[in-house]
Amino acid sequence: MPTITFANSKGGSGKTTAALLLACELAEGAPVTIIDADPRHPISTWSRLPNKPDRLTVVTNQSEKTILDEIESAATADPFVIVDLEGTASRLSSYAISQSDLVIIPMKEQQQDALAAIDVAQEIYRDMKAVRRTIPFSVLFTQTKVVAKSRTARLIATQFRANESLQIFNTEINERDAFSAIFAVGGGVRSLNPREVNNLEAAVGNARDFAEEVIRTLRQNADAAREVA
Repeated sequence: MPTITFANSKGGSGKTTAALLLACELAEGAPVTIIDADPRHPISTWSRLPNKPDRLTVVTNQSEKTILDEIESAATADPFVIVDLEGTASRLSSYAISQSDLVIIPMKEQQQDALAAIDVAQEIYRDMKAVRRTIPFSVLFTQTKVVAKSRTARLIATQFRANESLQIFNTEINERDAFSAIFAVGGGVRSLNPREVNNLEAAVGNARDFAEEVIRTLRQNADAAREVA
């Protein structure tokens, strides 16, 4: 079963939000386990709020010594496993990345985030050498403006999308009230009250588009791996 890991060495990259959006969206149709390996445990805190999807299980990582067992146990129980890593490069991160079918590198369209994303990509390449297999990864732009992007944001996005060595999601996680609201009131974007959150329909569509592209990416990577074999 696919293991999807979210990794970025820079805090505030939108990593946890993107991981939770994907988990909730996938849980609409299949059981999902999300492993909270961020030392702040934001997803574990969220899970204690109301309206957590019934098909979504949250596991709080204990330490780097347990992460491999946690991933293995979750993968035998549910079709999808999502890992939200800590915000720094570590042995725990390498362990989780080594077990991943897809690593998602969330980043804002900012220079510091860009440098951090490159660092994560380089770490993944090192992990590939260690485990002697290809570990697919893709960059995800987060907290993007729907309109009126800054010149810097457009430049960084253009540079990344022009880099043939990087796979970039077509879908971007936009900056939306709904994505902040779920951490305050619980549940996923689909359970929010449209009278209390601005432009909720667009937020639901954004999360759905992201999940659908993740599924397509997993299938394409699996097909490519079979062709190589």
